[in-house]
Amino acid sequence: MSKFGNKEKAEMPELNTSSLPDLIFSILFFFMIVTSMREEEVKVDVKLPKGSERVLTEIEHKSSVINVYVGVPTKAEDRARYGDRNCIQLNDKISGINEVRDFVNDGRKSMKQVDQARMKVALKVNQHADMGIVTDVKMELRQAGALNVLYSADKLAEKGE
Repeated sequence: MSKFGNKEKAEMPELNTSSLPDLIFSILFFFMIVTSMREEEVKVDVKLPKGSERVLTEIEHKSSVINVYVGVPTKAEDRARYGDRNCIQLNDKISGINEVRDFVNDGRKSMKQVDQARMKVALKVNQHADMGIVTDVKMELRQAGALNVLYSADKLAEKGE
């Protein structure tokens, strides 16, 4: 009499997958909480100037970048209010020059301490914008202590494209 019995009759038990949906949901929920989306609706017309590829570089730490847009408003209600002159967009609203300093200081305070040390301000200026407003923005950035300024540009089209 064998203690282990006949092995031909034994079948492999099926894998229990009843807890798999709970696990997938938990992982999805974790990534939804941890991931931060920073999308701004651009309310001014920004046609960036063209730059050569050897000059252009990618931004490494995008969490330490504050975007400032300068251009003509795109929406009809904003054009009725501001006209066809160049405006400054901070976050999702069109602002005046006097709000730039507070915007930069608030952005710096909301960053992690590591990102505060490498904070950069990306100026995304329409190629047809007056340099007067750009100079005013740069002076406000200097007053706010934001001395690391990036100028955004598009790549030149290759000759084969």
